[in-house]
Amino acid sequence: MLFMLVVKASKNSEGDNLSRPDLEEAMDKYNDDLVEAGIRVMAKGLHPSSNAYRLNFPEHNGKPVVTEGPFLDSNDLIAGFILIDVESKEEALKWALRMPDPMGFGEGQIDLRQVY
Repeated sequence: MLFMLVVKASKNSEGDNLSRPDLEEAMDKYNDDLVEAGIRVMAKGLHPSSNAYRLNFPEHNGKPVVTEGPFLDSNDLIAGFILIDVESKEEALKWALRMPDPMGFGEGQIDLRQVY
């Protein structure tokens, strides 16, 4: 079963302020543990929304409206993701609970979502 750990963006990730040796070390160890367990499919961080576009489709069958970042509400943004392949929803939650605060400033938020 595929699950995605969606790391939500924060003011720090949107400001490109995540360079902390202790955070990098903790996340590297977590990723190494996932690889060693044979369940990590992919893990990637995303650039801040200042380097992004958003496409909205306001009309059925209409052309999209393109907006260039940055986007103001960081609660709606994603800073990165980890895709894992596990046996159950419970196992996915177990691994999600092992992830350190991905923002490292007490503002981390992770959504755990099953992939179709």
